[in-house]
Amino acid sequence: MASVGSAVGLGNIWRFPTVVSGSGGGAFVLVYLGAIGLLGLPLLMAELALGRRGRGSVLTCFRTLAPGTAWWGIGLISVTAVTIILSFYAVIAGWVSIYLGAGLAGRFRGLDVATLQALFFDIAGHPWLPLAAQAAFLALTAGIVALGVRAGIERWSRVLMPGIVVILLVLLGRVVLLPGAPAGLGWFLRPRPELITPAVALRAVGQVFFSFSLGMGAMVTYGSYLDARQPITSSAVYIALADLAVALLGGLVVIPALFAFGIEPTMGPGLIFVALPAVLGAMPLGMLWSALFFLMLYAAALTSSVAMLETIVAHAGRRRRWATGLAASGVFLLGIPSALAAGPLSAFRPLGHDFLGLADFIASNVLLPLGGLGTAVFVGWVWGAERARAELERLSPRSRAGGAWALAMRYLVPALLAYVFVTGLTG
Repeated sequence: MASVGSAVGLGNIWRFPTVVSGSGGGAFVLVYLGAIGLLGLPLLMAELALGRRGRGSVLTCFRTLAPGTAWWGIGLISVTAVTIILSFYAVIAGWVSIYLGAGLAGRFRGLDVATLQALFFDIAGHPWLPLAAQAAFLALTAGIVALGVRAGIERWSRVLMPGIVVILLVLLGRVVLLPGAPAGLGWFLRPRPELITPAVALRAVGQVFFSFSLGMGAMVTYGSYLDARQPITSSAVYIALADLAVALLGGLVVIPALFAFGIEPTMGPGLIFVALPAVLGAMPLGMLWSALFFLMLYAAALTSSVAMLETIVAHAGRRRRWATGLAASGVFLLGIPSALAAGPLSAFRPLGHDFLGLADFIASNVLLPLGGLGTAVFVGWVWGAERARAELERLSPRSRAGGAWALAMRYLVPALLAYVFVTGLTG
């Protein structure tokens, strides 16, 4: 459940409908399913196996399985990526908390898209409010991680994950009854092959990495906590299916709701913070639906942020509480430019991005594919695909599926990730 919580987060409910809306609807969903099968699931299995065999933090695992080599640098890339991601992830989660308060106060009632656009700019560009919300979110994350794996992470995951699914199902039950919602369902679920392009395929792969927490060491860390009797293959399948189900539920809530109110699903990042509040605020009992949606979004952000912070502090041992506080403070400081990117620092656009966009680009286009590529090469060739396969099949007889996985980790996954990495840099 904790691993599912790591995978299920803003990537499913904020980023997935956003990417779908700009990538052809069902065409993107079709490619996304293929990307999960070809890349997501094999690499997820590899990271869990790597973690369980290495029995430590992401840095420790590489050192244990390839002692005296420089392959621990892949672990360092993963830790760097997860630190950068958490720094701007906490900013977005802070916006969600502000919108949760606004929803409870009924501020979205009767507001049109233009007014909500101005409201979003006011919130994101405020000189100190995003910082305060970011700090509060990181403090809550740190409090859970400081309690430890079982008392903190597992206990909270058992509460938050079912809660996220229940709220999504309640919202879905309301949305599908709206006039016009079936058109949105058709646009979201009907694959149109003519809309599939290389750009759509790259976005699908990037979404798999972001959503599955791949290349950032989180699954390696959680894999190190797996019991030796726990079958990795079935665990990976459950995590992948749960992650996919929540992403599809998020899309089924957001996209039909937009169609029902005549809003084009092409707004990009403004989809969740501009278009959807307009839709929810216009519904009967709009205050309730707005509050439920942003409460669910905040809970999803929290389960993923806990996994990210745990990845940073996993090596701390008995100094967990001290290390957690120090890491959370460092992440907060690193995220200050992202929190102020739409406000006091809006004039600064290094490499054509604001600070939040730059952090996202560095992590998503450079570090995550590079970390995933390094992990795939390490598992397939350095540690060895057959050794990794033995870890996967520790409690079960050798199978053809295991042989196919080993071949994929040697050839297919590294080749695809190398292409994604190069294209992400040059595209």
